[in-house]
Amino acid sequence: MTVARALSTPPVIAAGSLAAAPQPVLTAAGGPVLRPWADGDAPAFLAAYRDDEIRRWHTRRPLSEAQAREWFAAYRQEWQREKGGHWAVTRDGGEVLGRIALKGWNVEDGVAEVAYWVVPGARRTGVASGALAALTAWALHEIRFHRLELDHSTRNAASCGVATGSGYVLEGTKRSAAVHDDGRHDMHLHACVLSRVR
Repeated sequence: MTVARALSTPPVIAAGSLAAAPQPVLTAAGGPVLRPWADGDAPAFLAAYRDDEIRRWHTRRPLSEAQAREWFAAYRQEWQREKGGHWAVTRDGGEVLGRIALKGWNVEDGVAEVAYWVVPGARRTGVASGALAALTAWALHEIRFHRLELDHSTRNAASCGVATGSGYVLEGTKRSAAVHDDGRHDMHLHACVLSRVR
């Protein structure tokens, strides 16, 4: 049984305000376009999860194009239920360069989590940083989330560089907080809050 709890403060984001509109298309500096995943992206999505570096940091992986399309359907449902938003990071809306997500929404407190990856050919080109900046600006300034969190393995120096370079302050280390293929990893916790966004 779910017990409703009364809030002494108003929600940061009004319930229903996000689901009432379509998931937006966002444009990042330098040109990448963030758009919702389409069923036609399944081959590129599946191929990305076959990359050794993406597999190193992500243990949840689709096993087939059909399963990738199931994930896309789940992403659409998350938007409608105001639980998360998932975008393909693309070249002009076409070729998939990466993925970025804003998940685990708590609209009452205005908190959400960011996750991302970039395909090999788009790494070290500013794609991840541009996508993160675009998503952060939208989430904090347009939607008015108050706090965005981002975590990654302490061994993932590239992700740490993207986070800190995008204004996500390193707040500490969560010890033994996530399972990877080679065992448990400590995780860096970064956050960007509305009052400190650049």
